[in-house]
This record gives sequence, structure tokens and C-alpha cells, in this order.
Amino acid sequence: MHLELPKIKIESLKDFAKHYLMIVLSILTALGLEAWIEHVHHHHAAEFSRRRMDQELTQVLKDIQHSVQIDQTSLATLKEFDARIVADLASGLDTTEISKHILAHRSEFTLNTNWPTLPTNAWDAAVADQSVGWIDAGTLQHYAAAYTSERTLSSWLLHDSTLLMDAPRLVDTLTDLNMGHPVEPYAFLRCLRQMQLMLSTTISFLQSTAQDIQPIRAGQ
Repeated sequence: MHLELPKIKIESLKDFAKHYLMIVLSILTALGLEAWIEHVHHHHAAEFSRRRMDQELTQVLKDIQHSVQIDQTSLATLKEFDARIVADLASGLDTTEISKHILAHRSEFTLNTNWPTLPTNAWDAAVADQSVGWIDAGTLQHYAAAYTSERTLSSWLLHDSTLLMDAPRLVDTLTDLNMGHPVEPYAFLRCLRQMQLMLSTTISFLQSTAQDIQPIRAGQ
């Protein structure tokens, strides 16, 4: 900040007081203007970051809802497959015949778990340029919760979800089916139940994350 003050000849205490007051007012005006400019800058930066996060989270929410629809369709198909096998077993049908039924519908036995990409670019950028510090506390808490939930979902999908599956058994079963080799009904049913568990759990995690993101959009 640089001030150019007029050169005034001071001949009395009154002149000195006027000159002093002029200096004080000039400094206060300059400081106030500087603070106002900084406030406007912060406000625009915060609004820009909010718009980016709103757009990013809105797209994530749409992608999650789309994945839920696909997974629910896949889960319904597997449940129908499950019901047919259970009905065959309950009727006392020979395992050889049940295996034939399974092979006849093997195209329905697919682990088609769908989930969206979960970007956090807008949040990361807001943290990097410190504009998150200029967003009001209540709104910032919503954004932080949404992105925390998104990261938790991403971690679960990439790592923990695999714990629900017996991968070697699933590969063996899929290999037998693809080769048209007879499968043991109970062993196949166990694989089928694992797939249903994975899909239903994935759907639950997706829907939970969608709920955490929803307040952001509703509050705009």
C-alpha cells in the first residue's frame, strides 16, 4: 500500500490536527478498500470452487444412480437363477438333470458389478488453492462429508469388496460353465449366493453414498 499525501504548510495546531486527520482517514480508507478487494476476491474464489464441486458431485450422484439400476437388474437375474436351482433341489431332481438346467442358463451367470468413477478433482483443487477456507462452515461441512463418503466408497469397491468372494472357486465354476462341463448344484449355488451378496452390498454402499451427496444438491 502506498499513499501520496499533499504537502501542506503547517502553521498552527489546528493545521496539524487537520493534516493528521487527513493522514488517518487516508490510511483507513486505503486499508478498508484493500480489505474489500480481498473479500471480493475470496468470495469469487469460494463461489467458483462451490460451482465446480456442485457440478462434480451432481455428476457423481447421477453415475451412482445409474450403477445402482444396472446392479439391481443383474441382482434380479441372479435371484431368478437361484430360485430355479432351489426349486429343482427341493423337488428331488437328480443332480445330473439340475446340472443340465444350470448349463442351459449359463449365460445368466455373470458377475456384472457396475460402479461409477469417483472423481474428487474439484475438492482437491479447492483445498490446494485454499478457497475451501472461504466457504461458510455449514456448507463446507456438507462438502467435506460428501467427499469423505465418496473416498470411503472408492476404497471399499477397490479393496474390501473382494473379501466377499471366493475368487478361486468362482473362476473354477465359470471355467466349468464356459467349457460345458457338469457342475455340482450345491457348489454352484454357493457361488451364486456369493455373487448376490457382493451385488447387494455394493448397491447398499452406492445408495448410502448417494444419500451423503444428496444434501449438497438439495441445499443449493
